[in-house]
Amino acid sequence: MKKIIFKNFLRETTEFFILSSCAVTIIVWVIQAVNYLEFVTEDGHSFKVYFLYTIYSLPKIFSKLLPFMFFFSIFWTLIKYEEQNQTLIFWTNGINKLTFINIIITYSFFFLILNSLFSLYFVPISQDKARSFLRESNIDYLPLLVKPKKFIDTVERLTIYSDRKFEDKLENIIIKDSFTKQKSKIIYAKKGYFSEIEGNNFLILTNGKILNINEGKTNSFDFNETQINLSKYTSKTTKTPKIQEVNTKNLFYCLFKIDKPKEQTENNFPFVCDKSLNLENKISQELYTRVFKPFYIPLLALIGGLLLIKSKNSQGFSNYKFKIFTTGVIIISISEISTKFYSANMYESFFIILTPFILFFLFYISFIKKLNWIPV
Repeated sequence: MKKIIFKNFLRETTEFFILSSCAVTIIVWVIQAVNYLEFVTEDGHSFKVYFLYTIYSLPKIFSKLLPFMFFFSIFWTLIKYEEQNQTLIFWTNGINKLTFINIIITYSFFFLILNSLFSLYFVPISQDKARSFLRESNIDYLPLLVKPKKFIDTVERLTIYSDRKFEDKLENIIIKDSFTKQKSKIIYAKKGYFSEIEGNNFLILTNGKILNINEGKTNSFDFNETQINLSKYTSKTTKTPKIQEVNTKNLFYCLFKIDKPKEQTENNFPFVCDKSLNLENKISQELYTRVFKPFYIPLLALIGGLLLIKSKNSQGFSNYKFKIFTTGVIIISISEISTKFYSANMYESFFIILTPFILFFLFYISFIKKLNWIPV
C-alpha cells in the first residue's frame, strides 16, 4: 500500500512538472522569439536562420525554469493532496512524515541530475549550435533593409544610401566599402537593383563612378555597369562564441591553465582563453552555474515538503502556505544572486559553494524538531 501511495504521488508530481514546465517554457520561448526578430528586421538574416536560432534556445529556457517548476510541482501536488484529504490517508496507513520527506528529497536527485545534464552539456551545445547559424548566415534580407534617404550600416564594412527606392530598384546610390582604416572604396551610381544569381544576392549598379582610397591616395573611374556580390559580406551580429556557448571541458581548460588538447578546434577556445580579456571571474561564475547551482534542487524539495508539517485544519494554514512558497522563491533568488558574488578565488567563494548544503542541513534539522524526531 505504501509503495502505491508513493508511486501515485511521484507520478502526479512528474506529470504536473512535465505539463507545466513545457507550457511555461513555450510561453517564455514565444516572448523571447519576438525579441529575436531583430535578426531579420535589423541584421538581414533569413527567417530560416531566425527560426533555427530560436529553436535552439529552448534547452536554455527549460534549464533556467527547471528549479522553480520543480519546486512549484512539489508545492502544488502537496497542496492538492491536503485539500483532498489524501495526506490524511497517508498518515492513517502508517506513513510518517519524515519518511515522506525523505522520499521527496530522494526524488529530487533525479531533477538534480537532469538539470546538471542540461547545464553541463545540452545548453552549451545548443547555444553554440544556434550561434553557428549566425556565423554561417549570409545577409539574405538586405534588400528589404535598404530604405530611401537612410544610411544602412547593418552589413560589416558596408554602408549603403539610396535617394529613392521602388521595389528592388534604387536611384542615386552611394556605397562605402571599408576594407581597412586606410583603404576603402566609395561607389556612386545613378541606378541599381538587387538580383539573385546562382543563389547569391547581387547589387547591380549602372552609370556611376568608383573612388578608391588607399592611405590618402585616391583614384577614380567611371563605369556603365558593375555588380557587388553581397554574399561575401556579413552582418554586425556578434558571432564570436560567448562564455555560455563554450563547452564545459574547455572552460575547465581555460580556468585551470591546462594546455589545449591537440584535437581542439580554433572555433571558440582562443576567445575564452585570451588572458588579456581577464575573464577568469566570468568563467568561474559560468562553471559555478553549471556545476553547483543544481544542488539547490534538493533544498527546494525539502522546503516544499515543509507543507507536510501542518494540515489544512491548522490555524493559519493559508499564511503558512504563503510563507513556504515565498521561502522557495527567495531560495531560488539566492541561487541566482550567488553567481554574481562567485569569483575565481576558491577560498573566497567556498562559502557560496556550501550555501545550499548548509541551508539544507538547517531546514532538515528544523523539520525534525517540529516532528519531535530529535534522537536522545
